Amino acid sequence: MNLGITKRFLLTVLAIALCVVPSVGQKSVTTRDAMPFEPAEELFYDAEFSKSVLRNLDVAEFRFRTTRTPVNTTESDSGNLYSLTFNAEVSSKGFFTRLFNLRFRERVESVVEPKSFTIRKSTILDEQGKRVRQSEMHFDPTKGQLSWTQKDPNDPSREPRNATAQFSGQLQDILSAIYFIRTQPLAVGKSFEIFISDSGQVYRVPVQVVERKRMKTIFGKVNVFRVDPAIFGPDSLIEQENGQLSLWITDDQRRIPVGVKIKSNYGIFDIKLKRHINSIEAARN
Repeated sequence: MNLGITKRFLLTVLAIALCVVPSVGQKSVTTRDAMPFEPAEELFYDAEFSKSVLRNLDVAEFRFRTTRTPVNTTESDSGNLYSLTFNAEVSSKGFFTRLFNLRFRERVESVVEPKSFTIRKSTILDEQGKRVRQSEMHFDPTKGQLSWTQKDPNDPSREPRNATAQFSGQLQDILSAIYFIRTQPLAVGKSFEIFISDSGQVYRVPVQVVERKRMKTIFGKVNVFRVDPAIFGPDSLIEQENGQLSLWITDDQRRIPVGVKIKSNYGIFDIKLKRHINSIEAARN
């Protein structure tokens, strides 16, 4: 098993699967309806791996959190009273830590302008054993430019990696895309494309809404949509010829992602929602 590819699956799969970006009208902060994850929310997931005789082995856990961050209105170019701040953490457990002595943790923070739901800044701290990488991305939609920098905190003298790209329109990073899809309508048969920035590059990802069905979840049996993003292939987020990713998201006002399945050359990954803390409960924490 290629552990680098495996880790990338675990870190990006939820966000990529949810990155459906249809054309939508922009609403002001003062008049738009509250989003299903506002003012605060927490989501907890477990990831399992299966291949051949290996079945349902715990490999990682995820935690996602949403908050509102007040902004200085004199400095805001949109007049918003707050930004949406998304935090995510994924860490290894079980199979990887016991068999390979592999421990990894990644923390991501994304800051989004809520009026257009466009990423403005994202930071990532990636720890894998003694290897540590810290990256930061800024996107200025008025100039149509994004800049990305990655540093090694353990070696300040090491030359950082830098990249810039030009882009016009709505842009997400890996984390913010998870939440954007929850604000959108879905229907079986619809096809969309998304634009997502990762490591200083912008990727186009075609997405199809495949089916609607009943599924057993932590909320009981509920109606869900299955969404299949095309993330495998040359010049794609995952550069493999063979692979399939499917996401299930609830067909209700909450639009909660309850499960993801990844089929690849390395095996099958199942990521399932284990706990959900709603806006009122999360705001109290």
